[in-house]
This record gives sequence, structure tokens and C-alpha cells, in this order.
Amino acid sequence: MSYNYHTPVMLEEALDGLQIRPDGVYVDVTFGGGGHSREILNRLGPCGHLYGFDQDLDAMAGAPEDERFTFVRSNFRYLQNWMQYYECEHVDGILADLGVSSHHLDEGERGFSFRFDAPLDMRMNQRARLTAHTVVNTYTESQLADIFYLYGELKQSRRLAAAIVKTRAINPINTTGELAQVLGPLVGPSREKKDLARVFQALRIEVNGEMLALRQMLTSATNLLSSGGRLVVLTYHSLEDRMVKNIMRSGNPEGEVEQDIYGNFLAPLRAVGKMQVPSEEEQNQNPRSRSAKLRVAEKVEN
Repeated sequence: MSYNYHTPVMLEEALDGLQIRPDGVYVDVTFGGGGHSREILNRLGPCGHLYGFDQDLDAMAGAPEDERFTFVRSNFRYLQNWMQYYECEHVDGILADLGVSSHHLDEGERGFSFRFDAPLDMRMNQRARLTAHTVVNTYTESQLADIFYLYGELKQSRRLAAAIVKTRAINPINTTGELAQVLGPLVGPSREKKDLARVFQALRIEVNGEMLALRQMLTSATNLLSSGGRLVVLTYHSLEDRMVKNIMRSGNPEGEVEQDIYGNFLAPLRAVGKMQVPSEEEQNQNPRSRSAKLRVAEKVEN
């Protein structure tokens, strides 16, 4: 399989945000198809190093053979643990592209998209136990409604959950096509694609524990960055963007800013510039980029 199955979003803007030094140490916590990582390597000198994280076996197959690169097959929630393992106390920059790879959406058998009729899976890590099939067929009506409301921001979450529970009482819902068939009549033809996409987003977030993993990664990233180091994050929905914005503003996911006895803010990061979105040209060429937001922060001197 070719590594180039994923067009990196806002490539130049992301790398400009990192301010890459040729001898620096960097981490791409979402290696994916390797687009961002390969360009980082292009800008590193012989003494620089890049660590690439991804829990997907497909991503590992596309890892570059470069002595300056270390692939870590793991969830980025364990970022700090792995950096300790590699005896790396601080890094100069961390990049996170939180969007779902176009490879995952296009690979029907993984069950990430309702465009294909495939088993309900949605695991980023094929070694994990929890699948979308388990969520859809065993979670209570209340649990499903909460997932659709919190992670999909769907106002009709209770109706959707009730329809699933009613259907599975007769026969299990086994495929993405069956799930779309159950929920399609409830969302209406004008919003069907958008609302089904939100349902699948919510299930994917639950299956992969994405919000907790993001919280842990952002906290680790804040601790790992050297003074003046850069954190660059691409987000694609409001839940993750809110958390990233809070971390960059206050140093914690809740956005609670601490002050010293003199009233000075104690936030470990400071935002660099304003939030950026892809150019119209990029959005036309790469539809995946249309909901992207890019934020950059710098570690404040200790």
C-alpha cells in the first residue's frame, strides 16, 4: 500500500507554525499517511529527530525508513510515557491533526462511513476490543442518547437512540448500511448526510475514547515542550476545538486560568496569531479540509 493515501491539511501553515529548527526534536502525534511527517523530515538536518505516533497498523506500513525517524505504534494519549521510554525529556514542537484520515473513510470495511455497507467497527486500533457494533447493540437507550448529544451535537439524540433500541430488540444492527437505514427516516432528506455523519462521528469518538485521549495528550504536550517550543493542532469539530483553545489559553482543558498573588496569569502556553482556516483553493481541492481550524501556541519561558 502506498503511504500517500492521505492529503495533509494546511501543510505549509502547520509547518510554519512549528518553526522547525534543523537540529530540533519534534513529534507528529497523528502520523496517518505521513504527509506532515515527511515534510518535517525534509526540513530537519542530520542531527534533528522526529517521532511519529499512530495506533493504526496501516499507518505503520507507510513509516519512512530514516534514521532520524522513530515510529511509535500507540495512542497519542501515552505521549509522555513513550517520550520517557526514549529518554526524551523535552521536544521543540508537537503537531496534531485530529481529523479522520480520508483513508479510513474510503476503506469501507473499517466501518467509518455510511457510504459503504460494512460491519460496524470504527476502531482506529484494530487490537482494541470495543467496536461500534458493541456500542449500537448493547448500550442503553440513555447511553446512546448521551453519546449522540455530546459527541454528535444532535438535538434529536433521544429519538435516534429510541429507534436503535426498538430495532435491535427484533434483530441486531450489524452493518453501517443497516444503521443508516434505521436512522435515515428520522433525520429527513435535506439533512440526512450531515446528521448521519454526526451519528458516525459520535460513535467513532466513543469507540476510540477520543475526548479523554485528547485531554491526556494535550496535557502531556504542555509538559513536554521546551521553552519556546510550539504546539500546532488541527481540529475538525467544536468539541475538540474547544478543548484545544482552552489548553492554549489556560493550560488545562476546562479553560480555568490560574493567577499568582499579583494577578499575573500562570498559563504555560500563549497563543501565536489567530486561528486559521484553509484557503478556498485548498477547500476545493481537498474536501476533508473544509471544517479544519488550525491553532498554534508557544511554551512560555519557565
